[in-house]
Amino acid sequence: MTSGVPAVFLDRDGVLIEDSGYPHLEEHLRFMPGACEAVRRLNQLGYLCVVVTNQSGVARGLFTEDQMKAFNTLLVRRMAGQQAVIGAVYACPFHADALDERYRHPDHPDRKPNPGMLLRAIADHHIDPARSFLIGDRPSDLEAARRAGVPGFRFEGGDLDDFVKDLLGH
Repeated sequence: MTSGVPAVFLDRDGVLIEDSGYPHLEEHLRFMPGACEAVRRLNQLGYLCVVVTNQSGVARGLFTEDQMKAFNTLLVRRMAGQQAVIGAVYACPFHADALDERYRHPDHPDRKPNPGMLLRAIADHHIDPARSFLIGDRPSDLEAARRAGVPGFRFEGGDLDDFVKDLLGH
């Protein structure tokens, strides 16, 4: 049996796009410096790029699940226009303080720091955790990576492509 594919799990808000506070409209989609270049570089090195994002704005009633999905689709399409391929998007709309009962959960397995989104992606896409890693901007991202058995790296702003080059030793 061959080992799975290597992947990079990427948080969305604050890593791939500017965190403008619950971004969900087209005008909110502003890439972080170097985001498209970083994803393109990872693609060229054979990594599957997977977005894993908590989206409590749905639970909080700030936007609908359909709006969240449309925004994520737009992000994937805009990246693809820059030859940067996002292979999958996993988003968790659940939150303990949800206004909408459908999204209320005290500790949803997908909500980071829980590893559910990463573990589902690993199973769905035959990802090899030993050859994969996560880039996030919060301690909860790094904890989700730890619980999923993949290394996590904290991006604190700046140019994402420079960050990725440094991580990969290029």
